Amino acid sequence: MTDPRRSIPSIDALLAAEEFVGLVGDYGHERVVAAARRVLDGVRGAIAAGDVRRGLSETASYVADVADVLERDAVPSLREVVNATGVVLHTNLGRAPLADVAAQAMAAVARGYSNLEYDIDAGARGSRYDHCVSLLRELTGAEDALVVNNNAAALVLALNTLARGQKVVVSRGELVEIGGGFRIPDILERSGAGLVEVGSTNRTRIADYRGAVENGGVAAILKVHRSNFRITGFTEDVEVAELSDLAREAGVPLIHDLGSGLFVRAEELGLPEEPLAVDSLKAGADVVAVSGDKLLGGPQAGLLLGSKDHIAALRTNPLCRALRVDKMTLAGLEATLRLYRDRSRAVVEIPTLRMLGADVQELSERAESMASALSEAGVSAEVVDGMGAVGGGTYPGVTLDSAVVALPTTSAGASEVAVRLRAGSPPVVARIVSDRVVLDPRTVLPGQEADVIRVVVEAIGPVSGAP
Repeated sequence: MTDPRRSIPSIDALLAAEEFVGLVGDYGHERVVAAARRVLDGVRGAIAAGDVRRGLSETASYVADVADVLERDAVPSLREVVNATGVVLHTNLGRAPLADVAAQAMAAVARGYSNLEYDIDAGARGSRYDHCVSLLRELTGAEDALVVNNNAAALVLALNTLARGQKVVVSRGELVEIGGGFRIPDILERSGAGLVEVGSTNRTRIADYRGAVENGGVAAILKVHRSNFRITGFTEDVEVAELSDLAREAGVPLIHDLGSGLFVRAEELGLPEEPLAVDSLKAGADVVAVSGDKLLGGPQAGLLLGSKDHIAALRTNPLCRALRVDKMTLAGLEATLRLYRDRSRAVVEIPTLRMLGADVQELSERAESMASALSEAGVSAEVVDGMGAVGGGTYPGVTLDSAVVALPTTSAGASEVAVRLRAGSPPVVARIVSDRVVLDPRTVLPGQEADVIRVVVEAIGPVSGAP
């Protein structure tokens, strides 16, 4: 019996065929050759597995396969998706979407040169660490500020600068695990500081901290905001002001890892109370670390706020250079911070704040509009009550009342429909609730509704013969 692999055309034969001329023109010779090799290797593997392809010698039969490989390779690894989950700070989806002015500021400095480290007035070298400082001081009351690449980096830099080779006191109830499996004890270890755990998981008193300080060798007191979980019931905690008094008595700095980065009062967004950096500084914290891409609604960054002396020490630590941010981050952060000068403008123009503050009536109207558009396109959908979440390791246990669009049950099943939505252009990431795919308009950004409708119709259409 003749080996069917002998019928497979060579790369040269494929490229010489008229059908491949357009592909070479669109993608270039080298990319088409690489794609063709992958297709031919796949055919050989299929034959070896007993799957003999029809028309092995017909050049045209390979065109679609090669074109498909080239199209898939052309799709960027990092790309825009539609978040229809109702989770505002969805870590897997990039957390906080930026305000238009922030995105524009980042694009402006990305396209050309900037005064990143240049003093325009003096005509001499400047410092990237000067950007955003005046705004952070104005908005928080801090004496000085420093921006690094994320909040974990901010904590590492603070501990490495102020307590390397010495001890840091922290409550056992605050030894949290942050995203990606990273834990506060691990961060402390990498910073070069030794950990002194005090109190218990649910109860820590000022006497516990005082005892550790009086034992000697303590270089700093660390308080960590438990932003991603709650301890309730038989509990006791020590406030920042009380810890500040102890820190001053001991002559050591108080570091407050605040994390979440909310810059407006939670009540303005209809959320439970959340500690603010300005409150922590007023209460006596020497260094406060917050995130830029959580409740602040800016780009990924770690903001270090505090006294002039302590921030100056952080700024001169060689590790600071390894943790520094680029020009685009600084531009986006500055534009975001400027919006906070007018709180009424910030809660409207910063997407994170706008989504968190959206009321059920507004969401219901948007959901009805989406359901109506789907109905007109032949896909039956209904608006039902739903619940979203803040996300990003903030506000654990707090749900956001919403109105969601529930897609019809199909013979393919909810999981398959969700897969098809993610395969759309752009991908639409939804949730499955009670075996139905639901779309929460809270996190669907303005202008994305039309894309969502189109992708849903494309996904549901092929399985419309539902029971």
